[in-house]
Amino acid sequence: MGSEDDERALLEANILQNEGSGLYAGDGSVDSKGKPALKNDTGQWKACSFILGTFFCERLAFYGISTNLVNYFIEKLHERTVVASTNITNWKGTCYITPLIGAILADTYWGRYWTIAGFTTVYLIGMCTLTLSASVSALKPAECVVSLCPSATTAQYAVFLTGLYLIALGTGGIKPCIWPFGADQFDDTDPKERVKKGSYFNWFYFSQNIGAIIASSLLVWVQDNVGWGIGFGIPTALMGVCIASLLIGTPLYRFQKPGGSPLTRICQVLVASFRKRNLKVLVDNSPLHETQDRSSAIEGSRKLEHSNELRCLDKAAVISDADIEHGDLCNPWRLCTITQVEELKILIRMFPIWATGIVFSAVFAQMSTLFVVQGKLMKRTLGSVTIPAASLSFFDFVSVIIWVPIYDSIIIPIVKKFTSKERGFSQLQRMGIGLFVSILCMAAAALVEIKRLQLVAELGLEDEKVAVPLSILWQIPQYFLLGAAEVFTFIGQHEFYYEQAPDAMRSLCSALSLLTNSLGNYLSSLILTIVTYITTKGGKAGWIPDNLNEGHLDYFYWLLAGLSFLNLVVYMVFSRNYEEKKAAAAA
Repeated sequence: MGSEDDERALLEANILQNEGSGLYAGDGSVDSKGKPALKNDTGQWKACSFILGTFFCERLAFYGISTNLVNYFIEKLHERTVVASTNITNWKGTCYITPLIGAILADTYWGRYWTIAGFTTVYLIGMCTLTLSASVSALKPAECVVSLCPSATTAQYAVFLTGLYLIALGTGGIKPCIWPFGADQFDDTDPKERVKKGSYFNWFYFSQNIGAIIASSLLVWVQDNVGWGIGFGIPTALMGVCIASLLIGTPLYRFQKPGGSPLTRICQVLVASFRKRNLKVLVDNSPLHETQDRSSAIEGSRKLEHSNELRCLDKAAVISDADIEHGDLCNPWRLCTITQVEELKILIRMFPIWATGIVFSAVFAQMSTLFVVQGKLMKRTLGSVTIPAASLSFFDFVSVIIWVPIYDSIIIPIVKKFTSKERGFSQLQRMGIGLFVSILCMAAAALVEIKRLQLVAELGLEDEKVAVPLSILWQIPQYFLLGAAEVFTFIGQHEFYYEQAPDAMRSLCSALSLLTNSLGNYLSSLILTIVTYITTKGGKAGWIPDNLNEGHLDYFYWLLAGLSFLNLVVYMVFSRNYEEKKAAAAA
């Protein structure tokens, strides 16, 4: 035991000696053997290439299942459209809730790498189960005979849903961990690596959209024209490649140690500050408690500098006479460190920024709902080809693919000359630009609908649910603007939640950012329900009737544009006063 302590002390001395020369990563990361990570041997793009490969294969597999899933429910399981839509909505909602499970496990016990490795295995089992249910005769319902379609048996349905929800559980361990794990490969304390990290977030989102394009075109074609067994089998094989890519890169990765339960630490600060609610915090903050060690008392976390906001929480770190008298300086339920208090302050400061992402996600939700409904009542033929209304989402993916390299290679260098910032725009500025572009997106959609309704009136088609002679290609600008808004806001969010989150809460914060997607869908449904209730009073058709030709979808788009504008104003107020996280200098 003594030799181990001596070895550890010698190792720490070597780190201190070489820190100035940049031999080791300065953010506390370790290599696959648990030793301090050497900069030249680990991390950066050589490690990220495997992580991006893992993520690309997972996204391709996920979209390969989800994109055409409604048709499998209807055509193979013989479900009614409403039931099929409800099942898919419930499943997708679960896919955005399970990341909370994965994030807590990663930050508390396993770390990001082992959480990803464990949940990809669950994911693969789910994919195999799904493929078997679509391939083995006994596990899939009989084909329809004329108009008679036998329902799936309880066992067949159970096997299919088991596979589907194992995938939902599996993606819950990957989504909140994979992009923070990639960002962990770049040292926060190295200016050059920080710039590369900003570029990483762009290409991370780029790879996701490449996967979506391939899935929504090639894999959907295979499922519709070759067979569902092969159509599900290809994504299953890709999950095998996903796991292989993750494991092969293991010697190159940098790992951040889990810091224990973030929820427990939050509760400790609240309890300790409540117990000392009658104490006063001095102006010079002199009695506030912090460990004297070089690193934070929280495993895998740097010390954080004290901030002057939310000073009522500082009471949790005040060393009281009772603490001194009882010598009780190690009980976090009575006395917390400044770093632990600052963790909670950061979460509270982030909350308004996080909330504005919900409105943006509500706008984003229109791409797969009302944009499609609008497109169905427009001219969808191009020569002899009929364009599916839902396929225009392709232009959203293309927009992202175009904007990512433009932003990374052109916009950042130009803006850098004026702002002198490492990444051109700050994360908050980048997100704000995306929120503004989302307003333009809704305005473009409204203008297209105004033109469409003008043609409806001119042709007297108000009472007929038929398409008007206005090309569906006029929808391209709204899809393209939405893709541009994604590049600024969604990627900016990824970067913001990683950089500003407490070191030991990054997986949790990434899960919370993903939660805005789910809440945005719920908000969109709520707004739609309220609008329908109000506008259909007195027997009126309302803004969004089944036949859009007698409605006013343009009013709904303008409403979302107005809400997005108010959301941007709120965002600007809070972002302007936002105090960024500051890591304390090493002692």
